[in-house]
Amino acid sequence: MAPGTLVRQATETDIAELVRLRALLFDTLGGDFFNPSSAGDEWRDALARVFREKLKDDDAQILVVDGDGGGGGGGGLAACGIGTVEQWFPGPHSRNGRIGHVIGMVTDPAHRRRGHGRAIMQGLLTWFRERDAVRVDLYASHDGEPLYRELGFFDHPDPALCWRP
Repeated sequence: MAPGTLVRQATETDIAELVRLRALLFDTLGGDFFNPSSAGDEWRDALARVFREKLKDDDAQILVVDGDGGGGGGGGLAACGIGTVEQWFPGPHSRNGRIGHVIGMVTDPAHRRRGHGRAIMQGLLTWFRERDAVRVDLYASHDGEPLYRELGFFDHPDPALCWRP
């Protein structure tokens, strides 16, 4: 962890900043998949509602690092990361079926290269261990991939596919 990097759990006062950072992530990823022209802004209100719910749930952990102003969102957030644990069906490759997911790791451009992402990931990995997750999945951006590999992530044997109804 970078010296002086304080990772804390997000609170309701951070929701506007969490929405801002998540929108920044989608802008960074670009393309019509992450930013369809028909999206509008309703998703931001829906995201704020989900953040309010997930801040109270045991199956989610939302970690943040404060910006230079510090103190619960007063100076904005420098970075955030979200972890969730789902109960899947156990199998020989998954003794208890508890699968973790890392979602929305993002650092504001003004705060990058200071160890915030690493500190948040280390906090999330501890949280996953405490919840007995047998695997943690994530989709890595090109910029984030070296950090995740350094922390022990590797290529999943299954190709990722998706479907939209």
